[in-house]
Amino acid sequence: MRVLHIISSMDPLSGGPCQGIRTSSPVLEALQVYREIVCFDPPTAAYLGTDPFPVHALGTSKNQWFYSPKLAPWLRENLHRFDVVVTNGLWSYHSQAVRKAVRQYNRMAKVKKPLQWFVMPHGMLDPYFQRAVDRKLKAIRNWFYWKFIEQHVISQADGILFTCETELLLARETFSPYRPQLELNVGYGIEAPPPFEQAMQDAFLARCPEVANTPFLLFLSRIHPKKGVDLLVNAYIELSQQLASSGMELPKLVIAGPGLDTAFGQLVQQLVQRHPAISANVFFPGMLSGAAKWGAFYTCDAFVLPSHQENFGIAVAEALACGTPTLISDQVNIWREIAAGGGGIVVPNTPAGTLHLLQQWITLTPAERKMLGRQARDTFEEHFTIRPAAERFKEAVSSKLPMLRPLKQAA
Repeated sequence: MRVLHIISSMDPLSGGPCQGIRTSSPVLEALQVYREIVCFDPPTAAYLGTDPFPVHALGTSKNQWFYSPKLAPWLRENLHRFDVVVTNGLWSYHSQAVRKAVRQYNRMAKVKKPLQWFVMPHGMLDPYFQRAVDRKLKAIRNWFYWKFIEQHVISQADGILFTCETELLLARETFSPYRPQLELNVGYGIEAPPPFEQAMQDAFLARCPEVANTPFLLFLSRIHPKKGVDLLVNAYIELSQQLASSGMELPKLVIAGPGLDTAFGQLVQQLVQRHPAISANVFFPGMLSGAAKWGAFYTCDAFVLPSHQENFGIAVAEALACGTPTLISDQVNIWREIAAGGGGIVVPNTPAGTLHLLQQWITLTPAERKMLGRQARDTFEEHFTIRPAAERFKEAVSSKLPMLRPLKQAA
């Protein structure tokens, strides 16, 4: 089976969807699913040529719509080579361009077998993006775009592919009319981390030596309002004040990730600096990658992400894979799997919820924390390894009936 993926960017720095394509491709090739990618990165992008599958970088106009005049001609010339087309993401030129190209192709008299076409929104139908206070203008723009364009993309595709059950359910709340032909929860998988080595811990401590030989909590994500890092810092401050007279110590807090140089990142750092009682216990090592990232995951007591919206949360799955308990909000879309597997603690994405999250953690016994760690790894093995997700993807796009879930029959 030959599958064509259309995606805005395959630059590794863009993360998320492009990383999912990369990690699942070896397993899919073993299942005889071969991929090619069309994206809109510059043809001179430095990463090109490093992937084992073809990547066609068409370039784009310099705007947020990712318009590329080369896309439609490329599709006309190449669609005949594929069995399935997958549009990754919405709200860009490529979703409409692919819809038109596939419809035109399937109407051709010489076509013996219609081309299958699926859309994978990667969380872009989450109601959060229409309700967030700081996105009012974008929400209005998206409403018009939905009415005139995107609703037809969703209704005419052969199926919509979701990374988890929560994403599937939330997509029904955002826009009307919402009439997908099929909803398919194909899941999402990540590579298992390398086994722990002392060099990983050393690499992390080289970036954050202040937490050597001491318990610490880890936030590892973009320093962005959506991620709830301000909720975390405020809850940490409040709990520190509550414990001031008790003699009980909080674990230290490491806030790692890009975005410290943004206006929001500066505000978060200033918030910490205004509270001398905690400023000596909160650290900002910046973005961690490679051995330093794995060292942080393996050696922290727990991973914390009180996010306001997380379609999947690769960092959450990575923490689970390292046997690290995850302390998350119920807006991380894989919270149901984590709660069911006992791999962490789940609370609302509110100030009170985040405070309760930290309070629950510090009251656990060492034995209870170890149990959460074991259950975290079990949850990863059951839900988030690559092969089951790759098999579900193949089954879905092959139109095998057991995988298909019509909207009226979905739970």
